[in-house]
Amino acid sequence: MKKLISCAALALLAGGTAQAADTPAKPVRFLLVGDSTMANSSGYGDAFCARINRANTCLNLAKGGRSSGSFRAEGRWDEVEGLLRGSAAYRATYVLIQFGHNDQPGKPGRSTDVKTEFPANMTRYVQEVKALGGVPVLVTPLTRRTFKDGTLENSFGPWNDAIRATAAAQKVALLDLNAESYAAVQAMGQDEADTLAMAPRPDGYGQPAPAGKVEVAGAAKTAFDRTHLGAKGAAYFSRMVMEELKRAVPETAGQFKPESEQ
Repeated sequence: MKKLISCAALALLAGGTAQAADTPAKPVRFLLVGDSTMANSSGYGDAFCARINRANTCLNLAKGGRSSGSFRAEGRWDEVEGLLRGSAAYRATYVLIQFGHNDQPGKPGRSTDVKTEFPANMTRYVQEVKALGGVPVLVTPLTRRTFKDGTLENSFGPWNDAIRATAAAQKVALLDLNAESYAAVQAMGQDEADTLAMAPRPDGYGQPAPAGKVEVAGAAKTAFDRTHLGAKGAAYFSRMVMEELKRAVPETAGQFKPESEQ
């Protein structure tokens, strides 16, 4: 009798183990929150999501023209919180948060004070992600790509400092994208950096007028966008973000496609 009971118990245990093995592991999810340098069509966010093993678990919620203040004021953060409330279906939800471009002065309805509002906004985002079971990852702003006398300009210093300080105080992962993207673009120079833009650089843009050609006073000049990204730029910087994330949060490394499939 004892032998029969033992055999039955072993069978039940084996059946349970097999069932557990057949149950697929919960997926990992990524939510991207930020401005146009991360958003659809103008940033690196979609290219980043395309690198994820299960691209449908990566949602790019970034929106052009938004700051750390206006993103919440418009109700866009409500969508993020709603998604986080459904996190039980995922093993982990990583929320990458990148603001700064539109927090700078001169942008009515969007600018925030870098000493008070901006760090308070970033801290609040981090704390709310944590409270809803997500994993916040702060990202410093992607560099702009305008050179002056051979040196790449960078006006993000105070915003970078605020983000780094917030990450340290809140004990969350930091991707210092500004530092790495700045170094990379400085090394490549203006001509190569311009190939990362949304459209080809107009002939002669930024160059002195040819000899004998007189510029008409007040004539409109075509602006060349050295902030947003075309396909080449998106691929380049999405890889940079991916590698930074792997280093900062090693447990995410297995969530990306093999190099040959990217």
